[in-house]
Amino acid sequence: MDTNVKTIGFIGSGNIGSQLARLAVRSGYDVVMSNSRGPETLQELISELGDHARADTVTEAAEAGDVVVVTVPLHAIGDVPAAPLDGKIVIDTNNYYPQRDGQIAGLDDESTTTSELLQRQLPGARIVKAFNNIYASELTSRPTPAGTPNRRALPIAGDDDAKRLVTALIDEFGFDVVDAGPLAEGWRFQRDTPGYGPDYDAGQLRDALAQAKRYADMS
Repeated sequence: MDTNVKTIGFIGSGNIGSQLARLAVRSGYDVVMSNSRGPETLQELISELGDHARADTVTEAAEAGDVVVVTVPLHAIGDVPAAPLDGKIVIDTNNYYPQRDGQIAGLDDESTTTSELLQRQLPGARIVKAFNNIYASELTSRPTPAGTPNRRALPIAGDDDAKRLVTALIDEFGFDVVDAGPLAEGWRFQRDTPGYGPDYDAGQLRDALAQAKRYADMS
């Protein structure tokens, strides 16, 4: 699939963001990196990434990206600007860690999910949940070419055909994809579920997603 994507914007440049940027540059994309502390704090990363990378403000990264990765702590999603992401595909990598994010009632009672919260913050964006169930270091150590036996698979969730483009990107980056369904099903690969963390191929990951239980149902 021709993704027609040339530039990927990053809102957040920590462990996951920087690793995804390495994969993106490796695959020939330009990247615009940003964080809450300002572009001057990202010069070491930009130097490593090379000519296809630059650092800018959060707003500029949102505006510049054909696709934008939001990879900030959950408690900071209220700072993600909605207007420049209107109509864009946004990849959400987030997980809920109460000790970091504070208690969030809708996540505690499981009436919503992390990506649905981001969708509420960005009503015009096309959110796809991805890359939240893999350790950052494995993003660059585990990719393999398409067709590799037992190729690692990553789950996604989303509400429209934006998932097709994200699937194509993930395949380019070196992983198979298992579609878990709409954003509301993103809980199936949240922390403490069977699909969160292990190195599974597509068949194993489908089984893990099917076995997932709500926190309230865990013994």
